[in-house]
Amino acid sequence: MIYKRILDLKNLKSTAFVFGPRLTGKTTLLKSLKSNAYFDLLDPELELAYKTTPGTFWQQISALPENSLIIVDEIQKAPVLLNYAQMSIDRNHQSFILSGSCARKLKRGGANLLGGRALDLKLHPLTCDELDEYFSIYQALTHGTLPKICSLIQQKNTPLAVMHLKSYITTYMKEEIQMEALTRNLGAFHRFLNVAAQSNGQIIEFTNISRECSVPSSTVKEYYQILEDTLLGFFLWQYDTSERKKARPKFYFFDCGVVRAIQNRLLDPPTSIEQGCLFETWFVNELIRLRDYMGKEHQFSFWRNRDHEVDILISGGHGPILAIECKSGKTDIKSATVNHFKSHFPNVPLIVASLTDTRPKKTNEIDVLPWESALTFYKKTT
Repeated sequence: MIYKRILDLKNLKSTAFVFGPRLTGKTTLLKSLKSNAYFDLLDPELELAYKTTPGTFWQQISALPENSLIIVDEIQKAPVLLNYAQMSIDRNHQSFILSGSCARKLKRGGANLLGGRALDLKLHPLTCDELDEYFSIYQALTHGTLPKICSLIQQKNTPLAVMHLKSYITTYMKEEIQMEALTRNLGAFHRFLNVAAQSNGQIIEFTNISRECSVPSSTVKEYYQILEDTLLGFFLWQYDTSERKKARPKFYFFDCGVVRAIQNRLLDPPTSIEQGCLFETWFVNELIRLRDYMGKEHQFSFWRNRDHEVDILISGGHGPILAIECKSGKTDIKSATVNHFKSHFPNVPLIVASLTDTRPKKTNEIDVLPWESALTFYKKTT
């Protein structure tokens, strides 16, 4: 099934990088565009040819008319081609769409990122708006929202969807980690991945994870950076005006189905505790997807002060503008936490995004909204 994506590349008037995790539908989206040339660097022969004689790429794109649209899929496989892309933009007024699932090799390898000539766009798993009538919050928490997985579930082929999710990490380890030589110790990284999945959405204790994986804390931090650079997840840092105090972030995987696959939990329904963490993971990811697609200049963090914590604090250019607590059960946000938060941020709205409530209500003078309404509230936030 082909989904209508919010990220609109057909009306793009500029060169752009399009980064997204594996299986988010980058290739499907790119192949729907009318281009003058399409280069698929997943083809190993093409990748080797351009690595061996990259000048061939320049000869081929130079033969295309001015103002041509050129697509290069998986550009991180041959970063040297970016030099020719810049020459083509400047000399031939051609534009490029350059996709990839790993920004690490480009950023760490000193690749030419086109010096402000390209937009930096993101393609995520499907949002609830993109799934529209096919969206199920239960399926989003249990199996995630990768397009292929959603299609299989809609075809009532959940067993095959589970098999694809299980193979996701095997493919990731082989093609993103081993082939790109991101770490020499694959065994240690695989152990770390399992521990990191169990710690999804929790405050990271690097020393504890180091002990469980039998690797130094510095290596654990490097492994987390690999996960972030390969778009498998992201850090959510504690809000604090002092950068020095931001030492214990949370880490969220990008998709609930993928993290449950790593945890080997796909065949079991989520427990109540697991459901709470999955709902928070999905909701934070959904906010980030909306931010990126709507072009909002927002930063996300969590707020913590002693025993009080709020899951998501959204900041604009002048500081915090909205706070959201995620609730998957009947437990209300504590009045002490509300009062403590309000004493620090008296003018910042605090709302609860509820998984179970179907109608808005007020508790401890706080609006408790169904998760759909909470997302709408964020969409209207500037």
